[in-house]
Amino acid sequence: MTVTRPARLTGAALCAALALIAAVWILQDLAALGSPADLAWYWAGDHHFLIRGRSTTSLIDPVLLAAYAATVVAALRSRHAASALAAAGTVTLALRLPGLWAPGSGALVTALLELALGAGLVLTAAVGRRPADGPYEPAAPLRRPVEVPYEERPTRPRTGPAVTAGILLALAALFTTLWELYWAGELPLEVTVDRFTGGRSVVKPALAPPPGWLSAIAAGLYGTAAVSCLVRARHSRAFGLLAAVLLTAGGLGGVARAVRYETLVHLGDLITLDAADVLTSVFELLAGVVVLVLLAGRGAPAAAPGPYPPAGVRPPAPPHPTPPGW
Repeated sequence: MTVTRPARLTGAALCAALALIAAVWILQDLAALGSPADLAWYWAGDHHFLIRGRSTTSLIDPVLLAAYAATVVAALRSRHAASALAAAGTVTLALRLPGLWAPGSGALVTALLELALGAGLVLTAAVGRRPADGPYEPAAPLRRPVEVPYEERPTRPRTGPAVTAGILLALAALFTTLWELYWAGELPLEVTVDRFTGGRSVVKPALAPPPGWLSAIAAGLYGTAAVSCLVRARHSRAFGLLAAVLLTAGGLGGVARAVRYETLVHLGDLITLDAADVLTSVFELLAGVVVLVLLAGRGAPAAAPGPYPPAGVRPPAPPHPTPPGW
C-alpha cells in the first residue's frame, strides 16, 4: 500500500510535531545538566557521576527523535511512506503509554500529546492509503480509473538481506526475552511488577518507560520485524529499520559503559552474569548496524505491470449512467 499526497503531508506534519516535543525536552535536559557529555553518559546508563540536576529524558528520546526525522523524509519522498508512518505511530503509542500514570504533570501532558500524535500517524497511514498492487485505482465515482505510478509502489526487500536481518532480529528478541525472564526470577515479585508499571522501587527519568515495559516492547518490535523480514513483507523495511535503530542504540550504550569501565578488555575476569551482559551489548550493537545496512539498500525489483488487469480479473465496470465521452 501507498498513501495519497494529503496523507503524506499530514503524516510529515505529525512526525515533525513529535520531533519538536522530543527536541524541546532534550534541550531542557542539556541546559539543566550543562554538559552534552554528561547527558550522553546518562543516556548510556552511566549514573555513577555527579551531575547538576536529574535528566528527564532517556536513551529512548534521541532514538525517537531520529526516527521521527527519518519518517518525515520518508512520508514526503519514499514509496514506503505508509509503513513508515504506521511503524512510527505504533512505537510511539507503545512507548509513551506508561506516561499516563507516571508522576509529574510534565510527563502526563507529554504522554497525552504524543499519544494523540501517534494515534494520528496510525490513522493517517490507514485512512490515507491507496492500493498499489494493481495498475488501476478509482479516482472518483464518475471518472475513468487511473494508474498508480509504478515508481510509488513499495517493494519487497531482497531475499538474502531480508533473511539475514530477520535472523538477527529474532536473536535480539530472544536475548531480550531471556534477560527479562532472568530478572523476573531473581527479583522479588513486587520489584518485578514495578519494572513493568514504574512503581516506587524503580528510579528512572520522568519520560522513560519502565525497564520491563521497554524490554517487552523492544522484544515485540524485534520479533514483529523479524517475521516481516523472513516473509519479505512490503512493510518489513520500515519496522526493521526502526527496530535496528533501537537495537543499535541499546547496544551502543552498553558497549560505551563497558569501554569506560574497562570491563570489555577484562571480560575474562568478570563473573558470568556481567560477562553475558557485556557480550549481549556487543551483539546488539553489531546486529543493529548490520540490519541497518541490509535493510537500507535497494529492494528487489518488481515486475513492471502490464497495461491490462491480470488474467482472470475483470476490468472495472463503467459508471452508470455513462458520463459524456466515456
